[in-house]
Amino acid sequence: MVERVVPEGSRRRRRPTKQGAVLSERLIVETALRLVEQHGAAALSVRRLGAALGADPTALYRYFRNTDALLLALADELIGRAQVGWTATGDWRADLRAIGLRLHARYQAHPQAALLAAHRTTGRTHETRVVEGILGVLRTAGFPDGLAVRIYHAFVDQALAFAAQDAAALALPSAAREAEAEVWHAVYGRLPTDTHPHVGAAFPLLAADMRDSGYPFALELLLAGAAALHPRARAASCGEESHGPAPSA
Repeated sequence: MVERVVPEGSRRRRRPTKQGAVLSERLIVETALRLVEQHGAAALSVRRLGAALGADPTALYRYFRNTDALLLALADELIGRAQVGWTATGDWRADLRAIGLRLHARYQAHPQAALLAAHRTTGRTHETRVVEGILGVLRTAGFPDGLAVRIYHAFVDQALAFAAQDAAALALPSAAREAEAEVWHAVYGRLPTDTHPHVGAAFPLLAADMRDSGYPFALELLLAGAAALHPRARAASCGEESHGPAPSA
C-alpha cells in the first residue's frame, strides 16, 4: 500500500462486498488476522486482502494508509482481545498476573500474528488502555512513579518477549516441533553423568518442565522482585535490620 488514506468522515462504504458484507476497519482487521494465521506475513497484501474480502483492493486505502498501519491495527486487536473481561481487583500482584497471562495466551492463540506484531508499539486505543491500566495498578498499590514505570517496562517487555519466543515455537511445522522436543530425550537424556552430573540429576524434571512455557514462573519471579522493591517492604526490611519499630502500613 502507498502512503495515503481517506479522511475519517469519508470512509463509509454502504455497498456490500461480493461476500455480502459491508466493508469496515474491523472486518479488514479480522480478515487480515485470519489470513496471517493461514499464510503468514505474505497475507498482508492488498491483493490477498481484497480477494478475501470480495472488494476492490484500492478500497482498503479508505481505512489504512499502508500495510504497516494495518499491522499495527492487527497488533492492537490482539491486545484488545486479551483485555476482554479483565477488571482490577485491588490486589496488584493478582491483577498484573492476570494481565500478563492474558496477553501471553492471546498471542499464543495467534502465533503467526505474534511473530509480526509482538514487538510493535501501536499507539492505538487498546494499547493505551492497557498501559493506563498497568500503571494504574502499580500507582494505586503505592509504588512511586519512577519505580512504577520501571516495573511496567520490565513487566511488558517480559510478557511480549515470551509471547514472541513461544509463538515462534508454535509457528514451526509440526515435524520440527516434535524434533525439537525429542532433543531433550535423544541428547540430554543420554549425556554421561561423569561429564554432566547436574544434567543427569535434574533430567527427569528438566525434560518435563521444558515441555511448557517458562513464562508463568518467570512472571512470578518478576512479581516477587517487584514486591521486594515496594516502599513498605523496604521500610520493613530496614526496620528489622536496625531492630527499630516497623513502620505502619
